[in-house]
Amino acid sequence: MNTFTIKDIENFTGIKAHTIRIWEQRYQLFRPRRKDTNHRVYDKEDLKALLRVAYLYHHGIKISRIAALSEAEQNKLSVDLSSGEEKHGLHVNELIAATLDFDQQRFEGLFQRILRHTGMETCMTRIILPFLEKMGVLWLTGSIMPAQEHFSAVIIRQKIIAAIEKEEMNYAAAEHFLLFLPEGEFHEIPLLFVCYLLKKHGKRVTNLGQDVPLADLAPFMAAQRVTHIYTHLTSIARQAVQHFTEQLAAMCPQTAILLAGPQTQHIPQPLPANVRLLTSLEDLLGLIRQPSTS
Repeated sequence: MNTFTIKDIENFTGIKAHTIRIWEQRYQLFRPRRKDTNHRVYDKEDLKALLRVAYLYHHGIKISRIAALSEAEQNKLSVDLSSGEEKHGLHVNELIAATLDFDQQRFEGLFQRILRHTGMETCMTRIILPFLEKMGVLWLTGSIMPAQEHFSAVIIRQKIIAAIEKEEMNYAAAEHFLLFLPEGEFHEIPLLFVCYLLKKHGKRVTNLGQDVPLADLAPFMAAQRVTHIYTHLTSIARQAVQHFTEQLAAMCPQTAILLAGPQTQHIPQPLPANVRLLTSLEDLLGLIRQPSTS
């Protein structure tokens, strides 16, 4: 069973732990269990309830009013309040709830509705990537089971691959992007999304996938002209990031190397001349959306 500390709940909802304790005492909104140390422990039902309450609270509803509503009434009010950008946060919370319950029908149904209304690019940037970020917090704190992470990741992966297949490849494009994840990297959803974006915006792209030794790039680079290499660094050890960057830059000196992901913050400056760090999604989108020439 999933369990969460009050600090986990604070990080996830944006509600201070002190405030949550006051709400528990004053409104009996939640009834967390206690460890032998007397510390609060929350389960997945508590988390789902707190996400719902936090959503309403952040949208200006007084906690006294929220506490007086039933769960069904809270859900209805959340839907009534959500519109445009505000709805994205609600969708993220709904996906988390479906993941905690292993509810595939609910997860896929919501994903499909979002896709129909927003398209893949907006769905990924505004909802799925924030969802994965929150799931990452749960993973790092040991608050979710590996099976729950795999459950949602497999569904998302399938949707992105289906979207990639629908786009035509521009083999005449001047830019040719080679995508891969280095050895030990298996979080391929960001890589797949970049593949989709490149293909959609008229770039030629080859994706070698996850856990690729650097030596395996050499035969491809010898056989094909590549203008850009992209990789996403999530799990690579901090002490190995600099060596990996220097190796890749030296191996492909005439190729623009694009590095993204949380571990890039550990790459010291100055960078090799052909290396660029993409520190935000806007950096990446700006590069991808540049027109391709044939």
